[in-house]
Amino acid sequence: MRGKPATGHQPVRASTAAFVGTMIEWYDFYIYATAAALVFGKLFFPSATGFYGTLAALGTFAVGFFARPLGGAIFGHIGDKIGRKKSLVITLVMMGTVTVLIGLLPTYASIGFWAPVLLILLRIVQGIAVGGEWGGAVLMAGEHSPDKSKRTFFASFAQLGSPAGLILSMLMFKLVTGLDDDAFLTWGWRVPFLFSAVLLVVGFVIRLSVNESPDFLAEKQVQADRAKAASSSRHATPVQAPLAQVLRGAPRLLMLAVGANVLGIAGFYFTNTFMIAYTTQYVGLNRAVILDCLLVVSIMQFFITPLAAYVASRVGNLRFLGAMAFASIFTPYAMFNLVDQGSLTSITLGVGVAVFFMGAYYAVIAGYVSDSFPTRIRYTGISMAYQLSGAIFGGLTPLLGTVLAENFKGQWWPLALLFSAISLLSLVSVLLLGNIGQRTEQFQLKDQQA
Repeated sequence: MRGKPATGHQPVRASTAAFVGTMIEWYDFYIYATAAALVFGKLFFPSATGFYGTLAALGTFAVGFFARPLGGAIFGHIGDKIGRKKSLVITLVMMGTVTVLIGLLPTYASIGFWAPVLLILLRIVQGIAVGGEWGGAVLMAGEHSPDKSKRTFFASFAQLGSPAGLILSMLMFKLVTGLDDDAFLTWGWRVPFLFSAVLLVVGFVIRLSVNESPDFLAEKQVQADRAKAASSSRHATPVQAPLAQVLRGAPRLLMLAVGANVLGIAGFYFTNTFMIAYTTQYVGLNRAVILDCLLVVSIMQFFITPLAAYVASRVGNLRFLGAMAFASIFTPYAMFNLVDQGSLTSITLGVGVAVFFMGAYYAVIAGYVSDSFPTRIRYTGISMAYQLSGAIFGGLTPLLGTVLAENFKGQWWPLALLFSAISLLSLVSVLLLGNIGQRTEQFQLKDQQA
């Protein structure tokens, strides 16, 4: 059931809060990814040098992805039962606090074995926080939209936080990578993490200014009326938790939603995490060059996101997503040909080609998938879909790419095939998800299961 349309400034305020909040959350996540690719191997896993050190550092990056489904389940339950707003405030505080603690963490040289242990523990908490963040931000923006036809566009502001967070993280690392190696390894890498404390205060104030989702409030009233009616009936059935309703009532919907999210997640970490390690270790580029390239590409994605959402609202979400996923199957071949040329211009063009189509897909997929789930389990449904996709495909993609690059040195075609497989999986999933009969009849839960 759809709530009353949001009035006044709340739609704009909710979209702004979704953008700023996700920008902060993803800034925190991206600075970890960048540090994992550049310095964590040396600082926290010094006995594992070269390839194995990088693999160990990226392994801690993957650990965060494995924790994200737990965050999706926990905060999805809070968001569906207690409120979207409360869930989002908690995740923001968790994420910001953990990021600052990582910036203060002693290295292996100071406390030995405990340094990587504490890093992994903090990374797990960070993953749990991100697991609850994304779904709530998408819903707070989309569910405040004036009408349903604009939901995907408003939800795209949560997606806009991803490139914005990456831009901010790249700018921060660009400032500190100009230091000499000793200064960078000693204290320079910590600056981006500690800066998160400032962002945390700003995001907290903005999120408190947004009202609760009108869809959620309307659904709470419906559930209260049903509970009242059931209390007078001898045939009342216990209410299932949102996660149980998703897993038992719509498992195929969940799996297709997982697959539909793969390109936006795994593809993104392919271009923005793995490519840092690939270009610095296997192409021989200076770390500043690839960071400059990713900064330019992130700015491009920032502007692509609202434009893609607008175009999709005109031509149809399914048609748009299908076209972007199909094009993404072929983009890695152009990307690697250009990246291997080694210049800043060629690398930027190569990665930019892949991110252009992938970023457009990412802008629209959140609002599209969220409409597949009923309001009462929507937070849990889209959070679990996104976070399971991240755990299975996102965290493992940089690791698999690193293994392929090591075993096929001088050959990029296995890496290109990996990216094509990611794109093909999302294309098939989104087309199946777009079948109206499947989405509305086979997958959505029956009212009596509520």
